[in-house]
Amino acid sequence: MRKINSDKVFGFVNGLLLVLILLIMVYPLYFVIIASISDPIQVGQGKLVLLPKGFTLDSYKEAFREKQIWVGYRNSIYYTVVGTLFNLFLTVPTAYALSKKKMRFHGALTFYYVFTMYFGGGLLPYYLLVKEMGLINKPYTLIVLGGLSVYNVVVTRTYFANSIPESLYEATEIDGGSEFDNFFRIALPLSKPIIAVIALYYAVGRWNDYFTAMIYTAKKAYQPLQTVLRGILLEGEMTLGRIDINILSEEEMAYYVRKSFLVESMKYSIIFIASLPMLIAYPFVQKYFVQGVMIGSVKG
Repeated sequence: MRKINSDKVFGFVNGLLLVLILLIMVYPLYFVIIASISDPIQVGQGKLVLLPKGFTLDSYKEAFREKQIWVGYRNSIYYTVVGTLFNLFLTVPTAYALSKKKMRFHGALTFYYVFTMYFGGGLLPYYLLVKEMGLINKPYTLIVLGGLSVYNVVVTRTYFANSIPESLYEATEIDGGSEFDNFFRIALPLSKPIIAVIALYYAVGRWNDYFTAMIYTAKKAYQPLQTVLRGILLEGEMTLGRIDINILSEEEMAYYVRKSFLVESMKYSIIFIASLPMLIAYPFVQKYFVQGVMIGSVKG
């Protein structure tokens, strides 16, 4: 009887903690949504807690008024789709090769890749290298740069080594198959979970990347959405900062006060605009994501 009661208490406390963790994780996103559709003055004064106040879409209208935002959306979609395919093209074969312990120079090649995870030349030497390669302000710059993540290679290699029986490869070789047959007929069909996870990792990273574009692309025609949104926000803040409030009338003062609150409210609409595509894409790879993150776990 005591054991049954203790189990019920444990289940209740465990469920309560999980609900609290869920609320802690979901509330920031919920607040971003309600703040982006609420009156900017109410948001700026911190009066928003659970429900939107003074429904308005002014922050979205202000953000989408910029034509450059559509260029940024187009570029981000292009960089994310093509860049992720390029990442997978490099990562999956590399991981497969490193999973073969019998491969010649296996230890040296593994060390060569892992070494780059901990040591780098720094931003300035890397910029000079990119410049010498002629990759500054090119439409393919953000695709070529960051083509391979060693961490993702290690994760994918672990999946190949632990989740695909070696006997399958041996059976293919007995039937006269080559290493290419092993890769295309055995490894790839059985590695859909890890490919989906790695693709999600790469896609999220490329979609959210603004720093690389800020350093290596000065042309607005090549800038991704994140860089464009950052520029719109900074431009709005700088414009308000240059206004001399001593020469303004009461009506103008009220207008610019609301404008300043609107710039603050735009932060939330911009966050939502930038996050929406990834939020839509995630449910389609969720089941593979759950399988992929369990790589290396203890099997019972």
